[in-house]
Amino acid sequence: MGGLSAALRLAASGRFKVDLFERSDRVGGKAGTLEHEGFCFDTGPTLLTMDFVLRDLFADAGADLESFLPLKKLEANCVYFFADGARFSAWADEERLCDEADQVMSDPGSTMKEYLSYCNTIYDLTADLFLFSPFQEMNIFREFGKKNPFEYLRGMDPFRTMHRANASFFKDARLVQFADRYATYNGSNPYKAPATLNIIQHVEQAGVYVPEGGIRRIPAAFEKLCRDHGVNIQTGVEVEQILLKDRCVSGVSVDGEKLDYDAVVSNCDVHRTYERLLGDRWSWGALKYRWMQPSTSAMVFYWGVKGKSDLSTHTILFPEKYAPEFRALFSKKKCPDDPTVYIYISCRFSPGDSPEDHENWYVMINAPADRGQDWKAETDRMREAIRKRISTTLGINIESRTVSEKVFTPPDIEEKTASSRGSLYGPSSNGKFSAFLRQSNRSHRYRGLYFCGGSAHPGGGIPLAALSGKHAADLATEHES
Repeated sequence: MGGLSAALRLAASGRFKVDLFERSDRVGGKAGTLEHEGFCFDTGPTLLTMDFVLRDLFADAGADLESFLPLKKLEANCVYFFADGARFSAWADEERLCDEADQVMSDPGSTMKEYLSYCNTIYDLTADLFLFSPFQEMNIFREFGKKNPFEYLRGMDPFRTMHRANASFFKDARLVQFADRYATYNGSNPYKAPATLNIIQHVEQAGVYVPEGGIRRIPAAFEKLCRDHGVNIQTGVEVEQILLKDRCVSGVSVDGEKLDYDAVVSNCDVHRTYERLLGDRWSWGALKYRWMQPSTSAMVFYWGVKGKSDLSTHTILFPEKYAPEFRALFSKKKCPDDPTVYIYISCRFSPGDSPEDHENWYVMINAPADRGQDWKAETDRMREAIRKRISTTLGINIESRTVSEKVFTPPDIEEKTASSRGSLYGPSSNGKFSAFLRQSNRSHRYRGLYFCGGSAHPGGGIPLAALSGKHAADLATEHES
């Protein structure tokens, strides 16, 4: 998504001839498609937030997003099931969400309202600098210098962890668990990640969208608009090397052929870009990505399920205790014994994704980055743990209803998307200064080299990856024109 965004913006500027090289047979990266035994699945992202990012990108390219990609806003962002049997619907409407908290939880709805206001404050203080700007550029820091630093730091809450901040609002442990879960949206640990990441709750509460035909329609819409603007898209080809001359980009090697270019935007995983494409292991950019703790990966079961359920589009099944999950993922580097289970059923809004009287269940758990674990054994262990949780919580014998199965593990994700160790978001945010260590969108070591994608600034997920492409394109326009 980062590369598509960059290509579109560069081509639409009218200043560049743009070639886009994609190793897979279709564009989209993690936002891919799996067709298996009559069922169709989105392989990666399962929802869209910050829809205005895509709308603005399309508008800047002279197009209306809705004409390419009609979006539907969900009434319930997700439905949560807790270990004690409680069911909690995260309604998109704030008043309705607060009423739900009032009725289901022991904290009053006013506490939820106060908490959402706190998340909104973080967004207002940080979004311009950390999301909508390539903040490593010195002009951005000059703008930051105009702010009151003490007020700014207090409002963005960087010195508490997400868990500590969330626990200061809610007495009900279930609501703390609900709020802590948002750390996983960028593959981090709420007991380590800074409370600044509570910005994520505000972003989701502003609206969750699904496009007609599934998430895979998003890269397809970008591809169509890119081609309309003259981008030469080549799929099924691999960039093997970024060519340099005196620390300046001179081109790329693609399937053994050397091609000359004035500038290169790498949408590849940053760690892989340094070590594989640049052959650089010892610069600061390379070293920090080797040392930084990778984000979580995932284990995803794509199940074709016979019969209909009454589940929402997005469903979460929580374990009784949350902290052991993150100890397993980041310290023990194994899948948790009692995992959080996420279920996404796209045929709720895209009926063609499953045969009649069937459903397509995308069932995901958090998994550690690949360190050579026995993934066959982990898959078998996790399949049983998930089945048990679904049976206990939902009363569904999913084993007897499963008619097809496909599984993605961290090594599969690395092989398909070139993500280092299968990490979904590059480095984790398990530290106060992690945001400042992400790869900038413009290389300060190699002239003519730009970075985008989920492992670069500002981070992972469709809107942030798209923003990274916009930042890379804007910097290339500034420095290469």
